[in-house]
Amino acid sequence: MSENADCPPPSFATAQVQAGYAAPAAPTSAVPPIYQSNAFALKSLTHARDLFAHRADGDVYARTGNPTATIFEQRITALEDGVAAAGIASGQAAVALTILALTGRGGHVVAANQLYGGTVDLLVETLPDWGIETTFVDQDDIDAWHAAVRPSTRLFFAETVANPIAQVLDVRAVADAAHAAGVPLVVDNTVATPYLQRPKRFGADISVHSATKFIGGHGTVIGGAIVDLGTFDFSAEPEKWPALTEPSRRIPSGESLLEHYRDTSPFIALIKAKHMHDLGPTLSATTAFALLQGLETLDIRMQRHAASAQRIAEHLATHPAVARVHHPGLAGNPWHDAAQTYLERGVPSVFSIDLHSTGDDEADFVRAETFIAGLKVLHLLANIGDARSIVTHPASMTHSHLSPQQLADGGISWATVRLSIGLEDADDLIADLDRALALL
Repeated sequence: MSENADCPPPSFATAQVQAGYAAPAAPTSAVPPIYQSNAFALKSLTHARDLFAHRADGDVYARTGNPTATIFEQRITALEDGVAAAGIASGQAAVALTILALTGRGGHVVAANQLYGGTVDLLVETLPDWGIETTFVDQDDIDAWHAAVRPSTRLFFAETVANPIAQVLDVRAVADAAHAAGVPLVVDNTVATPYLQRPKRFGADISVHSATKFIGGHGTVIGGAIVDLGTFDFSAEPEKWPALTEPSRRIPSGESLLEHYRDTSPFIALIKAKHMHDLGPTLSATTAFALLQGLETLDIRMQRHAASAQRIAEHLATHPAVARVHHPGLAGNPWHDAAQTYLERGVPSVFSIDLHSTGDDEADFVRAETFIAGLKVLHLLANIGDARSIVTHPASMTHSHLSPQQLADGGISWATVRLSIGLEDADDLIADLDRALALL
């Protein structure tokens, strides 16, 4: 607020709220600033009307976006070679909103067996409350993807590199199967990140991320992203996508989102105008700022993560206390050839090992607990993609809600231990693992 001849000096209460600041015409900081505001200045009522009518671009209220989040969205869009993105409060919310936007009421999903446990919980327990059903298939069985399609199928869903066994998805084959069914392939690219894989190159249509992991990289914030890769034609079968192709009450002109946003991304417009607006999983300005800091060093960090993990996997593959190492960078791994095709810059640092099994789940849990308790450099945390190296027991932690059959379908046993290799010295990590394995 500034004083002038037409405006009398402010009272104390007015000054304490407004003195010394007027919204600038443009940011001047070299580093993207934190726009810590729940609402944004509007030029006039006409400008406000145009914003609410989707006739102008700009920020109105922080529930549906803020300028710091917009910078993050533009940056992740560029890294994925997409057309638009939505920053979301968490990776789980990114997955949920993507599926809700595509399926509508009563839609059907075909999903890989090899998924993060929280995603399985979402698909098995929560989305059925909306009438959304899921058929799970072995991600490597392309015939099973085709066979699972129903008239109500609206998307295929898989992880480019699965958590925790690190199976590498044959993106091209699954994308072709999805497109033969007339639906998009949605991939969770969290573990690979856009640095190790750009799934658009192989036919994927939408990429989702838990930016909490490698994108942020430091274990300090939770956030997510949805990226429209711009490859799927929603107009080919408009009856499948009424939220996009029928007149929208969100657009006063009576146009559909597909018509109104034909030059950008109707899908991301749907995510923001409906699902973010109505459900409110907002990416905060401070979180977006932290994620931007992480993105600035993503390539350097991923190179270090991948190189250290490869070296550690090779070491553990020769260790007598380890029954198996699930790392597609190893020549004997079932997904080694796929890794050469889809992960040319390196294999992600999230992988698992199997300790020797006793044949009894509880006894295997005790052995895993002994091993994990012996670690001093790796930390027991329910996270991955951190600067710190992390150890997790999937069967009792991240995938604990899965049935025995679901665990088996995902390649997980009670002897399985997941590792997320961080940025520490690889020699220190190897020594720590060796000391703990010696306790078995």
